Amino acid sequence: MTDFDLQAAKNKMLWRQLSERGITNQRVLAAMGKIPRERFVPPEMHGEAYADRALGIDCGQTISQPYMVGLMTEVLELSGTEKVLEIGTGSGYQTAILAELAAEVISIERHALLSQQADKILQELGYKNVRLFVGDGTLGRPDLAPYDRIMVTAMAAKCPPALFDQVREGGIIVIPIGGYEHQVLQVIKKVSDAAKTTDLTGCRFVPLIGAQGWSEG
Repeated sequence: MTDFDLQAAKNKMLWRQLSERGITNQRVLAAMGKIPRERFVPPEMHGEAYADRALGIDCGQTISQPYMVGLMTEVLELSGTEKVLEIGTGSGYQTAILAELAAEVISIERHALLSQQADKILQELGYKNVRLFVGDGTLGRPDLAPYDRIMVTAMAAKCPPALFDQVREGGIIVIPIGGYEHQVLQVIKKVSDAAKTTDLTGCRFVPLIGAQGWSEG
């Protein structure tokens, strides 16, 4: 696929998959228009990089469909000053978008291979405000807390208590909640140390594996 074709596919993504479906935050749209999504998918899938669906990557994981990336990013209400914790680095595409929109991004991935691949691409693209770690994302990084925002890109039965503890008062967590057959994307705001939860839409994510998530296997 030529650069022209990729740009046409990106423009279609921005208009039909995002704007027409209600993603209106101009900073989010600009970030997704800037970042080359094709860099974050396997070479043989470059032609599908901007398709309206999730795509498989290494370690049995996925890169989320553009609409879900846009929605999850928009509801974080990022102004550019925030410290964001991302659970599930995956391909690094969502990480790059957060890096465009926030002051600092801490991202945790349980698969070392994915973290290494993402780190290489993010460095090549020039991002300096990202720190990647390999570990149990359900436990967060308490040594670097508190966080203004937390994004979880894998499905949990409930929000891990460790993550709720690490978001600051007034902060926001976006996370898919449910089981293997039915999940709902939730926005959780920390108000007076309690969770104020809003359901957004049905979704489908890989399971969040860890001490405060699902067991592996």
